[in-house]
Amino acid sequence: MVFDTFSDFYPAYLSAHQNVTCRRLHFVGTSGVIATLLLFFFTGAISLLLLLPLLGYGFAWSGHYIYEKNSPLSLKYPLYSMMGDFKMFWDIMCGRVAAF
Repeated sequence: MVFDTFSDFYPAYLSAHQNVTCRRLHFVGTSGVIATLLLFFFTGAISLLLLLPLLGYGFAWSGHYIYEKNSPLSLKYPLYSMMGDFKMFWDIMCGRVAAF
């Protein structure tokens, strides 16, 4: 698969996230990334930035390997996958993607 645009990528991203527990883990991880970034901006503690990959990838990849039983798209499409994480987070918040 080759994706020229994020609009082409996002449906494939969603199809790789069919398991509700996987989507929940992505939501928790993305929430943690957002909270950590806000905390960093308020405190300036650079050490907080070290948590970002652990929070972002740790929750998401465990969702893929344990529940979804597939390989994360971030291994091939890191930028589009990060964009997909935030879009799916927003779509969950807006009720367009089921997770809760």
